[in-house]
Amino acid sequence: MIPVVNDDLVNDFELEQEPSRTYKLHLEKKRISGYIDNLEAVKQAVYVILNTERYEYLIYSWDFGVELNDLYGQPIAFVLPELKRRITEALTQDDRIESVDAFHFETSKGKVHATFTVHSSFGDFEADRVVNI
Repeated sequence: MIPVVNDDLVNDFELEQEPSRTYKLHLEKKRISGYIDNLEAVKQAVYVILNTERYEYLIYSWDFGVELNDLYGQPIAFVLPELKRRITEALTQDDRIESVDAFHFETSKGKVHATFTVHSSFGDFEADRVVNI
């Protein structure tokens, strides 16, 4: 006997977006207080993602963070496009982030300062990251 698939069950589900409310980090004071939501929560998530090396911490899934350590010592012609790809890939893992573009790179004395625009479901904002090469 061949099983019959009931397609009506597939249409009964609705996708809901999870709330973006999270704890507010005070990095300068090294403490947590209160809550943030929407655009501020996305900005904080971008900061945490870009400052977490992927695969380094067991507490995070392998989809979280960005791979930057292996760029050290590489030629600048390799680093710039690779940095753009890795930042975009890392940030778009978050469902709230739709795209990352408008990259601008400044290089000086073994460092690359990348600035870019993050487009999220709550609005757009500028972000940056300095990488040692």
